[in-house]
Amino acid sequence: MIHHVWGLFTHPDEEWQEIRGDEESISHMYLTHVLLLAAIPAISAFIGTTKVGWTIGSGAPVMLTQASALQMTIMSYLAMLAGVAVMAAVVHWMARTYDAAPSMAQSVVFSAYTATPLFIGGLAALYPNLWLAMFVGTAAICYTVYLLYVGIPTFMNIPAEEGFLFSSSVLAVGLVVLVSMMALSVILWGIGIGPVYTS
Repeated sequence: MIHHVWGLFTHPDEEWQEIRGDEESISHMYLTHVLLLAAIPAISAFIGTTKVGWTIGSGAPVMLTQASALQMTIMSYLAMLAGVAVMAAVVHWMARTYDAAPSMAQSVVFSAYTATPLFIGGLAALYPNLWLAMFVGTAAICYTVYLLYVGIPTFMNIPAEEGFLFSSSVLAVGLVVLVSMMALSVILWGIGIGPVYTS
């Protein structure tokens, strides 16, 4: 797993070819990659919001109670695990349109490795700061999109032109999923499942 993560950052095109040749099951991929990497932003946010806090103006740091932070950590962790599965299902379903025939396991592998920069970028949550979050978040999203566009043609073994259209379609659905998750968060906050701040 680790050598693939490193390879995606140093030579992504060649690494996608290596990943394509691996025989991974869905359970193995989740156990060795998704469950571990998705914990990075969740645990980082828990530590950042309960031990460090964020500062508004010149006031004292604002922090969450441990119970509230734990609840939000678990919910965000489960959302990330579900997000990988949803995007894998989308990739698997769309592949038929572009004459690719990945298995569901391959679709999960592709989605999990594509999301890796987002998981690793979650380390920034250790120090809650608006500008740091924006900078790291933007960089992680940009590299994730780059991996998507580089990876689809190589991993699916389709022409670059079709790969561009396939990648654009997956990106569009990914944005819809993201907006849906944000809307669900707002609904949950509205019914009382939201952050509780320390006094």
